[in-house]
Amino acid sequence: MNIQIFGRGKCFDSKKAERFFKERRIKYQYIDLDRYGMSRGELKSVIAVIGIDKLINEKHKDAEIIKAYAYDDNKIDALFDEPGLIKTPVVRNGRAATLGYCPDVWGQWINNKE
Repeated sequence: MNIQIFGRGKCFDSKKAERFFKERRIKYQYIDLDRYGMSRGELKSVIAVIGIDKLINEKHKDAEIIKAYAYDDNKIDALFDEPGLIKTPVVRNGRAATLGYCPDVWGQWINNKE
């Protein structure tokens, strides 16, 4: 199992995701989106699973403009250039990914590993 958590320091759901894996003694890699962002390959992998419009954080000041007027390629560029547009936490396990706090799905990942 290769867990990656893309989150923000002030995001409570990101902290809850970290706590979920810590309590179960599952190793994970935490990536601060505001500091490091997401690589283009990781971003495309997540978009393939979650969908580009779900990934956009509605609370960001530019979210409505990007959702309404940008084409998918432009949305990918915007998410890559401005990680603040990405809703958190994004939790990856190989090619699988979740958006937000999803303990049921993460529990399935752990049970399938055993």
